[in-house]
Amino acid sequence: MAKIEALVVCILIIVIDILAGILGIEAEIAQNKEKHLKYLIFECREPSSQAFRLGLAAAALLALAHILGNLLGGCLCICSRQEYERSSANKQLAVACLIISWIVLAVGLGILVLGALANSKSRSKCGFSHRNFLSIGGILCFIHGLFCVPYYVSATATFRELRKGGGGSGPQMTERGPRPR
Repeated sequence: MAKIEALVVCILIIVIDILAGILGIEAEIAQNKEKHLKYLIFECREPSSQAFRLGLAAAALLALAHILGNLLGGCLCICSRQEYERSSANKQLAVACLIISWIVLAVGLGILVLGALANSKSRSKCGFSHRNFLSIGGILCFIHGLFCVPYYVSATATFRELRKGGGGSGPQMTERGPRPR
């Protein structure tokens, strides 16, 4: 039963991230359909309400996929390098994927919001070019899925190891000190 639940969660995270990526790319296409005038790095562009809505929807779906993966995957904490080195391979993979997924989330969410805000009705003036922000944010949604799913899988495997008593956090303690593995 747990394997079916894990499969459903993984598929759900992937589908949400893919949908967010497609919406980000569609927002870029909608933005490019508007009239614009470009001179060097400065650009005058009419805002696109469709690009604004699609960009915000992509950002919301990216955040939802991240929240889903982190809440259902659980919280893993490694406080020192020594603890990381003594940890099981599943825990090490989970922590690495967690860190990378947070970085991809921060960059992707920021870029999608900036791209969406560039298409806000109140931003119809000229300024620096914000080209390809929405499509780059959409691509980062795909990348987020590539790290969020392995985090979920390895985090749940780590918790399963801990419940079985494997621990995976180094030598087991006995009355006389550490017991070699």
